[in-house]
Amino acid sequence: MLKHSVIRSLIASVLIATQVAPLAVAQNQLPAMGDGADMTAGAERRIGERIVRELYRDPDYIDDPILGEYVQRIWQALLAGARARGELPPELDERFAWEILLGRDGSVNAFALPGGYLGLHLGLIGVVNSRDELASVLAHELTHVTQRHISRLMTQQNRQAPWMVGALILAALAASKSPEMANAVLTGGQALAAQNQLNFSRDMEREADRIGFGVMTQAGFEPSGFVTMFEKLQQASRLNDNGSFPYLRSHPLTTERIADMQSRVPMTGAPMGPQEPTMEHAMVAARARVLSYPGVDLLRAWSTEPELAGFASLSAPRRAAVLYTAALAAERLREYGRAVALVRRLLALTTGNAQASRQARLLAVDIALAANNLPLASSLMETLGSGPSLARPELLQLAQLRTREGRPELAIDSLQTWVATHPLDAAAWQALSAAYRDQNQVLRAVRAEGEVQMAHLDYAGAVDRFKAARALSVKGSLLPADHIEASIIDTRLRLAESRLREQALER
Repeated sequence: MLKHSVIRSLIASVLIATQVAPLAVAQNQLPAMGDGADMTAGAERRIGERIVRELYRDPDYIDDPILGEYVQRIWQALLAGARARGELPPELDERFAWEILLGRDGSVNAFALPGGYLGLHLGLIGVVNSRDELASVLAHELTHVTQRHISRLMTQQNRQAPWMVGALILAALAASKSPEMANAVLTGGQALAAQNQLNFSRDMEREADRIGFGVMTQAGFEPSGFVTMFEKLQQASRLNDNGSFPYLRSHPLTTERIADMQSRVPMTGAPMGPQEPTMEHAMVAARARVLSYPGVDLLRAWSTEPELAGFASLSAPRRAAVLYTAALAAERLREYGRAVALVRRLLALTTGNAQASRQARLLAVDIALAANNLPLASSLMETLGSGPSLARPELLQLAQLRTREGRPELAIDSLQTWVATHPLDAAAWQALSAAYRDQNQVLRAVRAEGEVQMAHLDYAGAVDRFKAARALSVKGSLLPADHIEASIIDTRLRLAESRLREQALER
């Protein structure tokens, strides 16, 4: 997930810090990690925040509303299943983030991080055959967090300073993406130690399988998803994994783990074999593949697949996936006329399937907006609904459309309602900022920019924006409503400054 320049700067800063700051001194400035037991939930959350703060800055981080919503539906069901089974203690439920970050990376990988954060590469979404297979991976990673495997590993590192532990995990993520880059910065021994930070013991892997299986079935997913996902990974390992499956290195398969999952499925009465993907899942997986930087040549090949012999004989989900891939690939190539024609075929194919039809319409709106065909985008949006009940993908599309039409006031109310209940939605705040600027509400636009930085844990950036907003409020004559906004800005500035001071103490 980490680009080479980011990897180099992150790891170099870690090594400099270790040279200039003795470990004993650093530990005196940091939260206690416990006396040999697992660290506190608060300390683990802070380590996680330190890591994801860097991941938010990485060019490979992607907030795609359509993929994000699909993953979140699965994730929230698993969290509910973990609560129902008593696997998610109230303290962790309240203190941890429970957030998934998507990486625009074609490799098959997912990883748990301290504090309830998870990383998920688009490559993994692109290869799973069903939502059940994706749920099996997420349930496994969720269990690593709920069973405190990460804090146990970190405690075993002789109570290293939290900033050092977080940095080593970042180095391990770098190694999973580019071993040669990590080795260029770290010595061999340090690189191995970094990779070991994310390698759970065999007992922990078995526990994550066993409890994750229960959480997954409790949440209503087919247990066979665990087995078919294992079969995919096993096949990759037999083919001498060439680096496209980093998940195999951090979660090595054993025959015992595979046999254990295979023995559990018959006890549930569920079918054992692989299931045909739903039309919706086939389209979501296609989106993940196209958005993971496949290259121009592959995009061109994909965009012509619906014209190849044999297309008509494919199952409906496979045809939907091919058409979705082709339409999105054509849009990426800026061949908008072709993209519109392909998505119309997809709309016709998905008629009568509510979930698949919605995915097709969302793609059609995306293509119309990319082509700057605002009348087409507007007519398509009418079929997706309106008002405060809009889901996140539709909400953000509608906000973009209305702002570009020169009617930002129609986007502001729904966005304000959304961020009131989703205050950490950076994309919604960014859309709100753009709408405010189009209405010449500069004070509110700058405050919204500060909220974007808060959502990404960039407290220095948030302080800068909130200070800029406060300067505007002092400088100009405010409307009555802006006096309230100015008061909110002062409150948010104090919070951002407080978080920034805490962040400085953790260094």
